[in-house]
Amino acid sequence: MICALAFLISPMAPLWAQQLPKKYIAHAAIDSLIIDGLDSEDTWQKATWSEPFIDIEGKVKPKHRTQMKMAWDEDFLYFFARLEEPHIWGNLRQRDTVIFQNNDFEIFIDPDGDTHNYYEFEMNALNTVWDLFLTRPYRNGTIVLDHWNINGLLSAVHIDGTLNDPSDVDRHWSVEIAIPWDAVTEASGSKYLPRDTFWRINFSRVNWQHEIIEGNYRRKKDESGKRLPEYNWVWSPQYKINMHMPEYWGYVYFSTDPAMELDNFTIPADDQIKWYLYQDYNRVRAQLADGKSLRDIQLQEISLMKQRITPSTQETAVGWYLQVESPFSNRLLIIDQNGLFRSMAAGEN
Repeated sequence: MICALAFLISPMAPLWAQQLPKKYIAHAAIDSLIIDGLDSEDTWQKATWSEPFIDIEGKVKPKHRTQMKMAWDEDFLYFFARLEEPHIWGNLRQRDTVIFQNNDFEIFIDPDGDTHNYYEFEMNALNTVWDLFLTRPYRNGTIVLDHWNINGLLSAVHIDGTLNDPSDVDRHWSVEIAIPWDAVTEASGSKYLPRDTFWRINFSRVNWQHEIIEGNYRRKKDESGKRLPEYNWVWSPQYKINMHMPEYWGYVYFSTDPAMELDNFTIPADDQIKWYLYQDYNRVRAQLADGKSLRDIQLQEISLMKQRITPSTQETAVGWYLQVESPFSNRLLIIDQNGLFRSMAAGEN
């Protein structure tokens, strides 16, 4: 087992008490996977389940349990998830409709971890999918490529119960997904598969309170006729009801260990600095929106592995950015005003 790096954080801001994102080891598949919504193959039987999902704000234990696991081979990136649910229903059957208007399972993938150019995938219990590409988070003025499709996608749903039958009590539904590497490596700037390295990935489950009208499921409304809000349950908490903050997504490490024994990995020191730098970035944006001057905003000192690291702000003719020099790699870690992260060697433009 590889132990995670120890870190100490300055107590100057409550946000910094938030935990680093979740971690998961995705091992290479050891047999062929049939995409049928079941996890009967040896690969899935040996794959580790994630921790149970938590409420998106990281505070409340969800009403129903959700867990996922992952694997990969030379052709596909594989996902499997089990969603406990006493009433399994869905009515959206057309691809690229807004699937989260049904109960759904969602995947978010940012291959290079710069928070830009990432993927969103959603599917419901009918195996109806919505796949889209986003150039930036919504906070930064994204362009959403809604007609972008994952060519070669394979997906399946298995239902332990009966679909759209309110007369009985169901147990769970499970989803199995295979995404071709050719589709998900596009945004990483490389055609190489991630081997013994990590990507930033997160998962979400949208679950609605329901009511039954004339034998059909419907999202529940209150006495005034207003639809009740959905539950959002996630793997790695976002600490806000917003999945489009990729800096909070988890770390998935793609292991080539043939024995499938690696059960942990270390988040690199620079990535830990990056995590806290994004806390400052979000705080700076909020204070600028309130009319505060950039030069009057105090940044938080980072205390990491006996090193004290102080970020700074810089203004240029085209905008502002945060930066810090890592004492571990001697690289400049930069987040510009649009939220784009870069790591540069000293003196590099």
